[in-house]
Amino acid sequence: MNKRILKFLDAENLSQSQFADCLGVARASISHIVAGRNKPSFDFIERMAKRYPNLSLEWLITGKGRMYLNDNDGFLNSQDDMILSQEPEQELFPADNQVDISQLNPSVRRKGKISRIIVFFRDGTFEEIV
Repeated sequence: MNKRILKFLDAENLSQSQFADCLGVARASISHIVAGRNKPSFDFIERMAKRYPNLSLEWLITGKGRMYLNDNDGFLNSQDDMILSQEPEQELFPADNQVDISQLNPSVRRKGKISRIIVFFRDGTFEEIV
């Protein structure tokens, strides 16, 4: 069950500490559960069910079925895929490495050239683009 809890955290984009805070449990208890040292109690599963009513308890407990009870689980459906495929593709980084910063969100606009970009991945790693 610990692997399914980790998958759920990833799907919900939650850290273990955020998840513990949402459920009102000690952060260490989440750490012990996802590490496989402890099994989740009935109280823990009940708290998850109340906080995340769209979560399938059958999937959580047995691994059978889908993670969410309905199709509105945050993932794209085929209709969304069709809409996205009709949008014109834009290059993320133009070949000349020049980015028009006037098109950026006002909160990130700055004068000058970008010296580096750091991309952080969910698994805790990162990559620096110079």
